[in-house]
Amino acid sequence: MNPTRDKFGAFFVQKLRDPMLDYLEKLLSHGGNARDVQKLQDQLAGFTDAQKQVVRDAVAELITTGMHDFLFAIQEDADAGGPVKVLMDGQEVAKLSDGLHGEIFGDEGWIVRFSKHPAPEEIERSKWAREFIAKNIGKKDDHAA
Repeated sequence: MNPTRDKFGAFFVQKLRDPMLDYLEKLLSHGGNARDVQKLQDQLAGFTDAQKQVVRDAVAELITTGMHDFLFAIQEDADAGGPVKVLMDGQEVAKLSDGLHGEIFGDEGWIVRFSKHPAPEEIERSKWAREFIAKNIGKKDDHAA
């Protein structure tokens, strides 16, 4: 773990992902006052709880994909010596990672560690991946002996 990279990760998740998901919950609960969202809130009010969950899942996936793609672009630019530099405490964050876009994923990733909405599917995906790797590496090790 790198404290500067994690400080950026916490900032990124808490200032981008969490506010968008908080706003979604406000829309789903008809909690917004702005006139330009009243029609949308009225439409969402007619959704069942199951339909609202589909909306939550879809929006969370869209946000996560956008975060991944943005971080990938930053990493790609840094690796190519491009002009985009994202600094935290004077250090270029992309240089502190071998794949900035991967830092958001897994049970040790930024989403799980820093978000108010920690994405239980990330924990499950990580658990499955660890079990899959252990099982397959275990088989290879058994054959190697």
